[in-house]
Amino acid sequence: MIKNFNDVFETLKAKGICKRMVVAWGVDEHSIEAAYKAAEMGFVKVTLVGDAAKIAQVCADNGLDAGKFTVIDNPVELKAVAQAVQMVHDGEADVLMKGLCSTDKFLRAILNKETGLLPPKGLLSHVSVIENPQYHKLIFFSDMAVVPLPDFRQKVKITGFLLGVARSFGIEKPKIAFVAASEQMLDSMPACIEGAMLAKMCDRGQIPGCIGDGPLALDVCIDKESVEIKKLRSEVAGDADCLLFPNIESANVFWKANSKLCPGVRQAGMLVGTTAPCILASRADSVDTKLNSIAEAVMFVSK
Repeated sequence: MIKNFNDVFETLKAKGICKRMVVAWGVDEHSIEAAYKAAEMGFVKVTLVGDAAKIAQVCADNGLDAGKFTVIDNPVELKAVAQAVQMVHDGEADVLMKGLCSTDKFLRAILNKETGLLPPKGLLSHVSVIENPQYHKLIFFSDMAVVPLPDFRQKVKITGFLLGVARSFGIEKPKIAFVAASEQMLDSMPACIEGAMLAKMCDRGQIPGCIGDGPLALDVCIDKESVEIKKLRSEVAGDADCLLFPNIESANVFWKANSKLCPGVRQAGMLVGTTAPCILASRADSVDTKLNSIAEAVMFVSK
């Protein structure tokens, strides 16, 4: 069973998985170093699209063999991003990664109706993965980056994305918790009502291949002692694989509280709903987070 990112790397190695990844405006140190490490581990073949002179300088400054990459010289940021997305659109790469370009330019290219990666009437979302030493396995959650306040239909779709990513990590029947401020059925809180509806859909097979429960407060999602104290009876409580948060604020705070207050935490994240996984790492994200995100995307595209 995959319990941490080291297990992910070992799984990719054991299965001999290697995918093609293109980095849009891949000219910064962190993106290049993360891509280099992934290429060294053998689970990606990397193409960097960007200013070749800048790429060569970053490689030289950090002692990296530029021969590990295919470099496509495109010194104009916007054109480089468009070219990288076009390559994925045309089937020349399996995974897209954001380099030093701004998020708005990256998303604009992905959402382009002619050359982009979002199917007609599709929903763009984001799935994050956290390895926290205080929890006994990986946590998959949504949506901390794209959909501000998902309506019920969007929550159903995002649930499907979450479950798909979890299954790609070898979890055959993921346990998903629909997070609210309370595990009580409170009609004054929309998250409670919708959490209960989503849980019932899981029970009846309308959301197949999972065990779902909600509403559940965060403590009973991930802490068995809290479950025992509150005498809550649930197959999911205290052992959730996936967390669906009610809005972007709660999911984003969960990500950042983990990253800033919990030593030893490792993280990953990618865009889903697209025809290929897209790594939307912050320009300030660590090399480790970007490397983990590459691994997440490769696991997902290899399912």
